[in-house]
Amino acid sequence: MVNVGLIGTGLLGSAIAKRLLSKGYKLTVYNRTRSKAEALRQYGASIADTPKHVADSSDIVITVLKDSYALEQVAFGTNGLIYSRNKRFILADASTINPFASKAIASRLKEHGIVMLDTPVMGGPQLAEQGMLLLMVGGSKEYYEMFKDLFSVMASKVMYIGENGSAHALKLALNLQIAMIAAALSEGMLLVKAYGIDPMIFLEALNSTYFSTGLSQRKGPKMITHDVEKSFALSMMFKDITTINDTARELNISLPMISLLEHIYRQASKTDLAEKDYTAIYEFLERVNKV
Repeated sequence: MVNVGLIGTGLLGSAIAKRLLSKGYKLTVYNRTRSKAEALRQYGASIADTPKHVADSSDIVITVLKDSYALEQVAFGTNGLIYSRNKRFILADASTINPFASKAIASRLKEHGIVMLDTPVMGGPQLAEQGMLLLMVGGSKEYYEMFKDLFSVMASKVMYIGENGSAHALKLALNLQIAMIAAALSEGMLLVKAYGIDPMIFLEALNSTYFSTGLSQRKGPKMITHDVEKSFALSMMFKDITTINDTARELNISLPMISLLEHIYRQASKTDLAEKDYTAIYEFLERVNKV
């Protein structure tokens, strides 16, 4: 069984860590705020002081970080991964970042003899603990095959996409869907509420049709009562939307709907809703419209 390192113990990173520990993997974790990593000690994780120390004892290091800047700091900063005495580990980046930035980081790591795969996932912390994620892989197919068993413990479906950056591009396209569905659901509920119809009736009608979604079924009712358990912060969704639009500009294409939505999420992320679940966009629209 391979030795695993994990850097980034937020909601998703911690859930992945618990899954791997429950399956008997030896796991070393690091988080910039050490207290967030310490919580995993009770599950059997070892806590490292630096990213370099994570790599020292790992065959594969999984990163679950906020953005490409954070990944660069972990890889190349003080006591970063490139300074490890272990030159055999590979890096599997499960963050959600710009695919062009991912390719550039992979190229820089290759200069240090380190192979990087992009391994973003779909599914929240609950699915991560159950090993029910969708995991997408970009990069060397040889190394993907080498660690496929580990990826299959993390996810119920693993897809090899292509070269470095390709899995991150696909992840952004999927997150675009989530952002748009959450916004469309919010506007539908707001419309009927403004007219005087209980939004729960709207959900009942929607969920009785072909256009029902997992979001409208599982989170819709709690969006109405502002009681959604956070699986992904609104501020992080805003970050992902800006990354989607940055990527579109680099591809020289226009994505008009998500460009408009970026403005809404930017405003919402400046409020006290920023660290609530991303579906708090409904509550933000209620406030704006005084409904």
